[in-house]
Amino acid sequence: MLTLKQIRDERENTISRLAIKGVDAAPIIDQIIELDNQRKALQAELDNNLAEQNSIARSIGQLFKEGKAQEANQLKSKTAELKELSKNIDLKLKEVSELQNSLIVTLPNVPNAIVPEGKSAEDNVEIRRGGDVPDLSNQKLPHWELTKKYDIIDFELGNKLTGAGFPVYKGKGARLERALISMFLDCNTEAGYTEIMPPLMVNEASGFGTGQLPDKEGQMYHCTQDNFYLIPTAEVPVTNIFRDVIIDEKEFPVKYTAYTPCFRREAGSYGKDVRGLNRLHQFNKVEIVQLAHPEHSYEALDEMVAHVESIIKKLELPYRIIRLCGGDMSFTSALTYDFEVYSAAQERWLEVSSVSNFETFQANRLKLRYKDSNKKTQLAHTLNGSSLALPRIVAALLENNQTPDGIRIPAALVPYTGFEIIK
Repeated sequence: MLTLKQIRDERENTISRLAIKGVDAAPIIDQIIELDNQRKALQAELDNNLAEQNSIARSIGQLFKEGKAQEANQLKSKTAELKELSKNIDLKLKEVSELQNSLIVTLPNVPNAIVPEGKSAEDNVEIRRGGDVPDLSNQKLPHWELTKKYDIIDFELGNKLTGAGFPVYKGKGARLERALISMFLDCNTEAGYTEIMPPLMVNEASGFGTGQLPDKEGQMYHCTQDNFYLIPTAEVPVTNIFRDVIIDEKEFPVKYTAYTPCFRREAGSYGKDVRGLNRLHQFNKVEIVQLAHPEHSYEALDEMVAHVESIIKKLELPYRIIRLCGGDMSFTSALTYDFEVYSAAQERWLEVSSVSNFETFQANRLKLRYKDSNKKTQLAHTLNGSSLALPRIVAALLENNQTPDGIRIPAALVPYTGFEIIK
């Protein structure tokens, strides 16, 4: 959530930068500022009213001491009128503040200055790529055929048990999934991230804190009776550990990692590009989260990007790193890098990770603060990234490593799977 100070003091810059995300923020910002002027005027009126009440109260006491009861009672009548007026002003003040806040939360995060202009994924900027695309000649099969051939993932059984987008992993398919989770967690903990095992459901306050609510409630599974939400990513519960927390400046950086199943309705998703593992309603993902000092958060972002890149290299997958343009960025992000791996069978790039810096946007919602060297309270910066999301990683591993003898397992993963090939 943008701060009121940012909206007021940086009006022109905020409007121009939000235009990069395709948002015409001027009308909303002007309304917010006008409401803030009203709020300040009401607060001043309320303060003056209360000051007058306090002054009269002292006068009443003095009049009673002097035996001037009649004059004191007349002032008591005036106090009653002022109290009623204060009550009405206070109600109006709350109405204006609530309306102002309801408008502020509709504004997305301001993109960083290096975010390129653009409306869609076609306008994203490739930063670098690595790895070699395998030559599968005429033997290439997409992963949804490979999983059936080797009986390792059953999409039809998942459809029977739940519905489309809920696959059942079997045998070496289940072992491969578990191996990847363990490998990713080990890579993360070796890089200094503390492992967390959070709840898979969160309350409304947690959803608001990281920006999923009120923006993405249509994409989240909602348990209406208890008003809980199934998490779309471990980012939500892990970051919310620090909701309403003031940490010491010396604690930075705070680094957590977590494996969780993730749940997304993915409303409106259909077609060949979402077949098989390409888009699921339930999937496994390992997440990394950092809390950083504002002066060092972009160093932290670069470190996280390099870390995710190192894991993909271990998996021997061809990849590219993309800087998202304004029109393709999330509501909460200030700067995002996407990782894509190449599927040699589908002959297209598959997104497997997003690594983002949210600056103070989430922290303001979370009331996540730190005390600086002057003991002054400041908003922290939050970052997160997929390290990694499993479905498309599995799809690319199966497709790129298919051979006439079976599916080869990358060397770095063999200690976790216990086998070198799926036959």
